[in-house]
Amino acid sequence: MQNEALASIAVLGGTGKEGGGLALRWAHKGHKVIIGSRTAERAQEAAAQMNEVLGSGTITGAANPQAAAQADIVVLAVPYAAQQSTVRDVEPALAGKILIDVTVPLVPPKVSRVQLPEGGSAVEAVQKMLGEGVRVVSAFQNISAHHLTKLDEEVECDVLVCADDSEAADTVVALAQEIGLRAWNAGPLCNSVVAEGLTSVLIALNRKYKVPGSGIRITGV
Repeated sequence: MQNEALASIAVLGGTGKEGGGLALRWAHKGHKVIIGSRTAERAQEAAAQMNEVLGSGTITGAANPQAAAQADIVVLAVPYAAQQSTVRDVEPALAGKILIDVTVPLVPPKVSRVQLPEGGSAVEAVQKMLGEGVRVVSAFQNISAHHLTKLDEEVECDVLVCADDSEAADTVVALAQEIGLRAWNAGPLCNSVVAEGLTSVLIALNRKYKVPGSGIRITGV
């Protein structure tokens, strides 16, 4: 794979707020970013809107399988209900690559209640589905989209990065740091249950204290 500073990144679900915010920040730092969606038209429309914000034409759009095929690193930022079907759609394009899964197993309408799937981690289930030929990394679940789209704003929330491949985790830590986030290699992929469950806790805090995007900080390191 290329150095992460030069990597091309496909963000599947980049038309949504979370994926779109990550895409915007990486493109702002000079990465080649491809927005993925179920239709090429919707992806291209979102890419055009982001290019207007950036004042450039560096972001492109394509249907999910084509977006994944063009990228060195693939980011999965779709709702939990679409997680596994999207992975199946793009699986042929993932071989040998890093897949960053941002999935949170939220079950509407009770999204402020932790509801992890049977077996624990939603992201770990994707690694089992894809096998060892794809390095799945869990990250960015606890970052509020409210902050990501404000390019000049510091995001006061740390990123927990979990993967069974420590080198892949370190690559994602570097990508997170590059866009102004503090990130930590938090151990194997099974530890992703903490980040996945913590999102519901943060949603509950947002509602209780009427804030747009609460977060976490790791101290003492």
